[in-house]
Amino acid sequence: MILKFLDIKDPILRQKAKKVESIDKKILGLIADMKETLSEADDPEGIGLAAPQVGKSIQLFIVNFEKLNRVIINPKVLSMGEIKKTKKKEKTLEGCLSLPHYYGPIKRPNEVTIEYINENKETRQEKFKGFPAHIIQHEIDHLNGRLFIDHILEQNAPLYLFDGDDFEEVELT
Repeated sequence: MILKFLDIKDPILRQKAKKVESIDKKILGLIADMKETLSEADDPEGIGLAAPQVGKSIQLFIVNFEKLNRVIINPKVLSMGEIKKTKKKEKTLEGCLSLPHYYGPIKRPNEVTIEYINENKETRQEKFKGFPAHIIQHEIDHLNGRLFIDHILEQNAPLYLFDGDDFEEVELT
């Protein structure tokens, strides 16, 4: 079943998500629905989806980016790399399905190591580098009630609206 994305103004997106106590049929059903929802997201296309974005304030997210396909439950950050200086042209624009068509260059550590449980109830420890590390950190932010625009404001970075053809810088109000 395709789930509805919460609007950025929804207070659920600002809550710290609760731990998943049991990976039962209900959670497995939510995971299946989230996978279907993410695969159908095409305006804009999505690469990660956290449970709070679809109204469930629990520590669960999925990632589907190239060869990186993960279900991540109750993640714990074990270590993070340093934020490396990047050239202006190398900055990665982050966006969010809860604020479609808005993007901004966010500085994040270029690697992160986390421990998590997968949908098969297996505890994993994994290091992510480069863009996958950015995705993981973005989704963990959702579980902590943070949005990418918080980083835009903290880093005094520009915010862009993509209209299908061009990026236009906009003011955050």
